[in-house]
Amino acid sequence: MLNKVILIGRLTKDPELRYAGNNTPVVNFTLAVDRSFLNANKEREADFINVIVWRTQAENVKKYLSKGSLVAVEGRIQTGKYDKDGKTVYTTDVVADNVRFLDSKKSSESKQSNDATPYDFNNEANYKTTNIEDDPYVDFGSNVEITDDLPF
Repeated sequence: MLNKVILIGRLTKDPELRYAGNNTPVVNFTLAVDRSFLNANKEREADFINVIVWRTQAENVKKYLSKGSLVAVEGRIQTGKYDKDGKTVYTTDVVADNVRFLDSKKSSESKQSNDATPYDFNNEANYKTTNIEDDPYVDFGSNVEITDDLPF
C-alpha cells in the first residue's frame, strides 16, 4: 500500500505551535494549493489543506514560517473522526514527514505587504482567483508538435 502526498503552496495564517503528551511539539497550519486547471469562468481555484507537523520540525516551522510563506510538504493523508454535539465530524489532514522552506520569511512578508500574490490570506472564503490572462500557457496554443529527436 502507498500513502504519499507532495504539495506546494502558501500558508494561510501563522503556524500554531502546541505541545502534545510527553511535551512533544506539534504545529498545525493550512496550506493554500492552486488547482492545476481553470474553472468554467477561466479562473484558478485553490484547495485549503490542513497540515500537521511533529517534533523538531514543528518548532522550526513555527520559528521560520509565517502567513504567506511558500513551502513544499511531503507526507501522508490521515483521516479521523470525533463527536461534536452528538454528530460525527470527519477530518482529513496531511501529516508532514518533511517541510521544505521555498522562500525566506522576509520575502514572504514583503509579498504580503505588496499585495503581489493572488492569495487573500485573511479570509479563505475571499480567496482571490487568477485570471486566464495570468496563465503562463495561454499563448501556447492547442497544437503541440512532437519531433522524433526527443532526448528520452
